[in-house]
Amino acid sequence: MTVHIVDDDEAVRRSLAMLLRSYGYVVRMYVSGIDFLNQIAAAGSPSDAFEMSCVLLDLRMPGMDGVAVQEAMSKRGIHLPVVAVSGAADVGLAVRVMKAGAIDLIEKPCDEDVLLRAVTSAMNSALDGRPPAKTREIAQAKLATLTSRERDVLTCIVQGHPNKVVAHRLGISPRTVEIHRGNLMVKLECRGIVDVVRLGLQAGLG
Repeated sequence: MTVHIVDDDEAVRRSLAMLLRSYGYVVRMYVSGIDFLNQIAAAGSPSDAFEMSCVLLDLRMPGMDGVAVQEAMSKRGIHLPVVAVSGAADVGLAVRVMKAGAIDLIEKPCDEDVLLRAVTSAMNSALDGRPPAKTREIAQAKLATLTSRERDVLTCIVQGHPNKVVAHRLGISPRTVEIHRGNLMVKLECRGIVDVVRLGLQAGLG
């Protein structure tokens, strides 16, 4: 199983590569998104050459950022699971990244357990033959446990709005938004905002 690390910071690339190799992964490193895309193109048949792979993709790179790389992958029919990496992740960024197709979004410096869990999830998704309709059905079943107000809050989150904007749109206080947000995360069994956004998008919100 191969992890493709796309990051313009050499120290980060080497550190991540050392960690992943210690867990038995094959690692390939790329200095930029363009470098990565060019090497896929040079492989001729990405689906064969990059079978059982995932991409660890830095979002903040000069020239071509991570979201642009994801969009280019989609246009070229390159369907590899992506774990996005960012120095700071907010709701808006999480929405952009997830809508572009990322499996997960983790923050730098990468916690070892969080990183390994994300890579494992990405690898599993490469093997998962579950049809999109089934994924949506499962997500919608989870959302059915929410109250109408919690669902309203979730919809605003998936649209990329911060708490203050959600409060203004729904005519409630920011503190009430925080309470609803906390409750829906518990009901949906989400670890963080990335899980919330992913589940909402899978269910067809946003």
